[in-house]
Amino acid sequence: MNSVYFTDRGIEELESRRGDDEVTLAWLAEALRTFVDVNPEFETPMERFATWLARRDDDED
Repeated sequence: MNSVYFTDRGIEELESRRGDDEVTLAWLAEALRTFVDVNPEFETPMERFATWLARRDDDED
């Protein structure tokens, strides 16, 4: 059974509003930087998220 988190609402909104958009990783990186500039308290979670995205295809040993 999958857990439903409060953040799923935001993810669902993103998908419904922007699901057909095509973006580059450079665009995403800039959007994350802008978000952290406006919301510095989220610097650590955004750093972890960006690192997770960057490494997600790495072999898990």
